[in-house]
Amino acid sequence: MATYVIGDVQGCHDSLLALVTKIGFRRTRDRLWFVGDIINRGPKSLETLRAIRGLGEAATVVLGNHDLYLLMVAAGWRKRGKDDTLQPILDAPDADNLLDWLASRPLMHVEGSFAMVHAGLLPQWTIPQARALAGEVEAVLQGAGRQTFLADLAGNTPAEWSDALTGQDRLRCIVNAMTRMRFCTPGGEMEFKHKGPPSNAPAGAMPWFCVPGRQHDSHTVLAGHWSALGLHIGPGFVGLDTGCLWGGKLTAYRLEDGKVFQVAAVEAGK
Repeated sequence: MATYVIGDVQGCHDSLLALVTKIGFRRTRDRLWFVGDIINRGPKSLETLRAIRGLGEAATVVLGNHDLYLLMVAAGWRKRGKDDTLQPILDAPDADNLLDWLASRPLMHVEGSFAMVHAGLLPQWTIPQARALAGEVEAVLQGAGRQTFLADLAGNTPAEWSDALTGQDRLRCIVNAMTRMRFCTPGGEMEFKHKGPPSNAPAGAMPWFCVPGRQHDSHTVLAGHWSALGLHIGPGFVGLDTGCLWGGKLTAYRLEDGKVFQVAAVEAGK
């Protein structure tokens, strides 16, 4: 059995098929972990969502910012972006089932010495604390409070974690760290305006995984979200967004031995 962690698919269904063929994936033997943003902007978001859901227990998916964006749009709480590719999902006869399945995905997955989130973890969070905080969000998203939660999810504040945070501010801070963060200060204040490479770090901030003394260094964090970073394999962090959507590559990282598998974006040639 092998476990492959796959970077941001974002609706690039044909590239995903090419990658799983390359690695020789068998659902009865292997597992696929997805770092989030499985849909949106790519040309086949509906097909991608159905395919990954159809893998059943062979697939583990954490929520990314684009996945949450779909849930907000479907609930009527977010205006559509001109470049989104969500309409086929919203129009699908199985839309409700697909949306409920997506909402039931975790925000963070921890197994062995690995922790998977879409974007990152604040430096002051331990793995057990982060997993518990993710659970708070999941409980609301999967319960009767989903609509209220989604209605007030968008926004950049609060930008800094405090154990004293409550209510929607607390939930939004957790979500922003785990699904949107790239840069933060050594004290853990998040910065959302800069999206370029690490060399583009704003004054006083750095890539979240470069903060000294991170409290979650007991595990290797697996994430995506940052196409300008590209493939990054370093102590305590593996970044897997290699810009498939933008004509780059789709990447899989095998947990057992760290081997990397890549395919060029199939969609880019169409």
